[in-house]
Amino acid sequence: MKITWSRISQVLFLATFFVLFVLTEYRGKDIISAAINSFFRADPLVAVSYLLSQKTFTVVLLPGILMVLFTVILGRFFCGWLCPLGTILDLVTRCIPKKKHIGFLKSRFKYYLLFSLLFAAFFNVNLIGILDPIAIVVRALTFFFYPLFGYAVRSTWAGLYRLIGENRDHVSFIFAFFRDHILPFRETFYPLAFLSLILFVVILVLEHYEKRNWCKNICPLGTLLGLLGRFSPFKRLPSRLCVDCKRCKDICPTGFDEEILQKEDCILCMECKLKCASKRVRFVLFRRSKERLGSTFVMERRVLIGGLLSGFFISKAFLFQSPGRHERLLRPPGVNNEGDFLKKCVRCGECMKVCLRSALYPDLSKGGIYGLFMPVLIPRLGYCEYNCNLCGQVCPTGAIPNLSLEQKKKSIIGLAAIDKNHCLPYAKKINCLVCEEHCPIPGKAIHFETVTDVDYTGKKVTLKRPYIVDELCNGCGICENRCPLEGKSAIEVFSARKISTSKK
Repeated sequence: MKITWSRISQVLFLATFFVLFVLTEYRGKDIISAAINSFFRADPLVAVSYLLSQKTFTVVLLPGILMVLFTVILGRFFCGWLCPLGTILDLVTRCIPKKKHIGFLKSRFKYYLLFSLLFAAFFNVNLIGILDPIAIVVRALTFFFYPLFGYAVRSTWAGLYRLIGENRDHVSFIFAFFRDHILPFRETFYPLAFLSLILFVVILVLEHYEKRNWCKNICPLGTLLGLLGRFSPFKRLPSRLCVDCKRCKDICPTGFDEEILQKEDCILCMECKLKCASKRVRFVLFRRSKERLGSTFVMERRVLIGGLLSGFFISKAFLFQSPGRHERLLRPPGVNNEGDFLKKCVRCGECMKVCLRSALYPDLSKGGIYGLFMPVLIPRLGYCEYNCNLCGQVCPTGAIPNLSLEQKKKSIIGLAAIDKNHCLPYAKKINCLVCEEHCPIPGKAIHFETVTDVDYTGKKVTLKRPYIVDELCNGCGICENRCPLEGKSAIEVFSARKISTSKK
């Protein structure tokens, strides 16, 4: 069996993708030098949507812009040589039985979808991350497969450890290697894990009807690359199925529609060239031919107008709930402008993956439907580690600023407030020092006032009642997380972006 260069490239980049995914984790160091965000920064769809929503350029977009230029020159090679989701689909295609081809997705749908998303981004609602193929894979891994893998390995090892008895010390180095280099740093199970899984599985199920069905008929990134690839000077000859063979239609995963090669769908996998029995297939540069390389694509006005209108209405519909007004909507440290954050975030989940204290989770309701999959801090489940700035390091678009540790410590996430109806010294006349003991701020953002009061038995007691020093509190949430009360905490962190943006 012959192996093409495209297959080798796919395997290498998929392996690189998984290695970077595993490296995007806390491994005992305060700096993450290599992360999966490299794939997002080379993603043209992320770059274009960022430019449209922010109306400005930043250096983190440079790899994506370069990928746009390479696509204009070479064609839609990203899908056939680099894309991790495309490689996964090629691997599972062999295992999924095919139904007789049905063209239920054969339409202009992919163009309407792409332009609706791009125009929505232009109108300041960036939804690209929900359907970006790289984000789909990373979310499925982060929220479902990786935690499940960590739990399975740890559980299996615990059972094996008990089974082997006295010989356990001879094999403990194996688990130590997994723990230090492969397994997730902490066991966290995320909300929306099954939604991420379902979206990933649906893409796999589409393979039951047609090879690379997602890539050819839905994927916004693939559609964008296909449009750019039409400008490529490289051409495949012959551009039609040979009358005496027609095998290319069965071999090609995306490019042939009826008898003619559709250039915007060709992913340059070279399978047709490799398997051509007559050796007729070739790719040439600047070669004029009487053959048409697919029907000349002319962007219909109804596609552009439809995308413009749908993008406009989508932007208004998603902004209707005004997600930034939620009083308990806490974003990662350094996020001072909710509007900018919403336009930059690609919903990749990397910040949640590296969060040391399990403070960040994918949002389902606090930020409205626009905030779906975006990170929110939930103090009752975890808190922002005072000496950690990993989330800003791995964010691919700067939605979470990459602040120095000193800057991050001064960044305000929210503002704590005490509920005197629940706090033990106020409500039950019982001293409790937990919140003050855990506050990491130098000088403490929680102080006490000493008062004399009468408890429920009529006995005089000396109480230390906590109060918040607003000027010092950064809203890290450790006080709420450590509050000993069951259920609702007596101290809660509320959004304070409108009050202040940073500590001076």
